[in-house]
Amino acid sequence: MAKPLALTSGEPAGIGPDITIKAWQRRKQEALPPFYLLGDAELVRRRAGAIGAEIPLAEIGRPEDAVAAFADHLPVIATGHSATAEAGLPDETSADAALASIRRAVADVTNGKAGAVVTNPIAKAVLYRAGFRHPGHTEFLAELATENGRTPQPVMLLWSPTLAVVPVTIHVPLSEAVAQLSTDLIVATCRIAVRDLRQRFGIARPRLALTGLNPHAGEDGTIGNEERTIIAPAVDMLRAEGIEVRGPLPADTMFHDAARRTYDCAVCMYHDQALIPIKTLAFDDAVNVTLGLPFVRTSPDHGTAFDIAGSGRANPASLIAALRLAARMSAAQAPPEAR
Repeated sequence: MAKPLALTSGEPAGIGPDITIKAWQRRKQEALPPFYLLGDAELVRRRAGAIGAEIPLAEIGRPEDAVAAFADHLPVIATGHSATAEAGLPDETSADAALASIRRAVADVTNGKAGAVVTNPIAKAVLYRAGFRHPGHTEFLAELATENGRTPQPVMLLWSPTLAVVPVTIHVPLSEAVAQLSTDLIVATCRIAVRDLRQRFGIARPRLALTGLNPHAGEDGTIGNEERTIIAPAVDMLRAEGIEVRGPLPADTMFHDAARRTYDCAVCMYHDQALIPIKTLAFDDAVNVTLGLPFVRTSPDHGTAFDIAGSGRANPASLIAALRLAARMSAAQAPPEAR
């Protein structure tokens, strides 16, 4: 039998509780896999009241109890960190509650209790004020996955049925992204993307398209040389390994309908080059996936939306997509007897 998914609370004052409640309410029509929430049951009750949702909770002690409870109750496992924040108003309990939820989810998956980690949105500014030292979720998850002193290289994939993108550099200023970009980083990122697209998405021969860094992919060196000196050598190395890859290509012509049909994943040189097109084309159903980890992790591709938390207006579509994709990916990598 498939294992339940471990869903983190995210920032308690954000829309995480709202979309969790709405996703569970739609579990039957959306055919959602069983999941359990790691967080504060009392906060969920308060938020359900605020958005006018009647939702029965099952406060369980073990992940394995979630599958039986899920049909009629939203299963909740306490992390030992209460969350007292009101909707839209983070307080001194927010950071500890969010981080404890992530740590427990990773532990449950690592210990074989859960099939995958699905994370609700966090508020990085709230975490930074509490001493959090990572750029974001992705890097924190990589640290939690450290084993024998080796930390895996995480790769961010934004996936939707319309488009899949990977940024080579992630949560850094644009000037630093240019400084970080290297042939080795591009090659390593593409290798991880290809491996996970094969193993977790079932794409036998993934096709990658690499953007250039500069306008018009450098225009033959007249608008920058990074395409010649950094990106093209990476493409040559990847092709030598048998990976199907094209580029560097002008980013402004890579995302229209006909272009998207020529590749399975666009590998982009910096954050906004990747995220602007996918959030334009698939804002409601895009999913944030962390590749390169020893476990499956997905997340809605949006933030905490403090301005609408507790209003009932939050759309659970991206969380629903994240739950479905997590179940698909974990099933793809599981041995046949465990499916």
